[in-house]
Amino acid sequence: MSVAPLWTSGAMAQAMRAQANGALPEAVSGLSIDTRTIAPGEAYFAIKGDVHDGHDFVAAALKAGAALAVVERIKRDKFAPDAPLLVVDDVLAALVELGIASRARLTAQVIAITGSVGKTSTKEALWRVLGAQGEAHASAASFNNHWGVPLSLARCPASAKFAVFEIGMNHAGEIDTLVRMVRPQIAVITTVEPVHLEFFSGIEAIADAKAEIFAGVEPGGAVVLNRDNAQFDRLQRRAKELGISRIFSFGVDSQADARLIDVSLHPDRSAVHADILGHDVTYKLGVPGRHMAMNSLAVLAAASLAGADLALAALSLSQIEPAVGRGARRALLIGHGEATLIDESYNANPASMAAALSVLGSAPVGPHGRRIAVLGDMLELGPTGPALHRELSEAIKANHVDLVYCCGPLMRNLWDALSAGKRGGYAENSLGLEAQAVAAIRAGDAVMIKGSLGSKMKTIVTALERRFPGKAAHDEAAV
Repeated sequence: MSVAPLWTSGAMAQAMRAQANGALPEAVSGLSIDTRTIAPGEAYFAIKGDVHDGHDFVAAALKAGAALAVVERIKRDKFAPDAPLLVVDDVLAALVELGIASRARLTAQVIAITGSVGKTSTKEALWRVLGAQGEAHASAASFNNHWGVPLSLARCPASAKFAVFEIGMNHAGEIDTLVRMVRPQIAVITTVEPVHLEFFSGIEAIADAKAEIFAGVEPGGAVVLNRDNAQFDRLQRRAKELGISRIFSFGVDSQADARLIDVSLHPDRSAVHADILGHDVTYKLGVPGRHMAMNSLAVLAAASLAGADLALAALSLSQIEPAVGRGARRALLIGHGEATLIDESYNANPASMAAALSVLGSAPVGPHGRRIAVLGDMLELGPTGPALHRELSEAIKANHVDLVYCCGPLMRNLWDALSAGKRGGYAENSLGLEAQAVAAIRAGDAVMIKGSLGSKMKTIVTALERRFPGKAAHDEAAV
């Protein structure tokens, strides 16, 4: 049986009100905004980014086998007269229109996830859980902004049974716009924490911005909220004001609908006993950390509300693995021994930093091994930034971290607060810290690397992996 195309070029043209140019193929297998990863048969959208204009790469996309390119009318003359194009007034606006058309044709259970911490990992876990029970689609990576959400929507096959979308923000009003495209039957808020404080007056304003997700919930839909979070009452009240009556909660609170009864934390996994919407469930979770165990409650609640089999969903959680940059682990071969690298380099805020330090604290080390944290600035915290960095010293102490390497002007506040025995090294940026961190690692160590995306901590992860290849890379090189 042949697989239906994602779109036909005709349906795309109609949805985007585009003018067709050249010999367009009947079928389009996918959508791309990146010529580095585009696959033959996909449509290329020439979006203008902060640095590059996608129109400069249209020729490369077509050469790589793109089925067609979506370009702006004002740029049409840059391309050959017979080039396969869909010509629009604005490429991003056309992508939004295509996303809206995609949502209109869906019969899937649609779930939207936001929150200060844990959006992506919760989305990934829910996608994998639902995917074991039917065709499931989800946002790729952290595609949760003004172009990521419409792209994720437009990429959703009409045949999907479940669709999971991540929605992010760093300013008020962003979620409202995005969720009205997604129109979920179920909305999840993982938690509300002091993130992006640079752009908000306080934690209550952040909660109000997260609550914008309720505005897009379909009539009769449901929301899943963190009952242990201090903003729960505020969020619940706002949901009710918008006419949402099906409000479910998760947490350790005795009134939580998805309630944690017990959790056994291990270095690379957890064992969880919970009550999920009145059902007693015991399951293994394939990722470590109490914060992940808490979010697994939201995953199971949302899956059950979406019509999935709860027992099978719980069983699927044992197969979940940490994503790259979000807790993924790698064994580094050092001499005749090995060290453990915990890659948390994708992003950071005070809550996720505390959670990562807790995971590091439970990581096993060798006979002479140490627990080492390599930390970059947590950004967008506004005037509270210096204090929030200093306060990390308490989590470092509580989790028995032996050495700390810091980079960035904000992390200087933590560096100054550390006792002399815990100071490993400091640099103004990740590039300056790279050599120090690489030289410090020895067999038996567990090293965790974390910072905001702008801190570029991935460079240190890459340097360690290059200097100390993991087992798989080492074995392949030997062969």
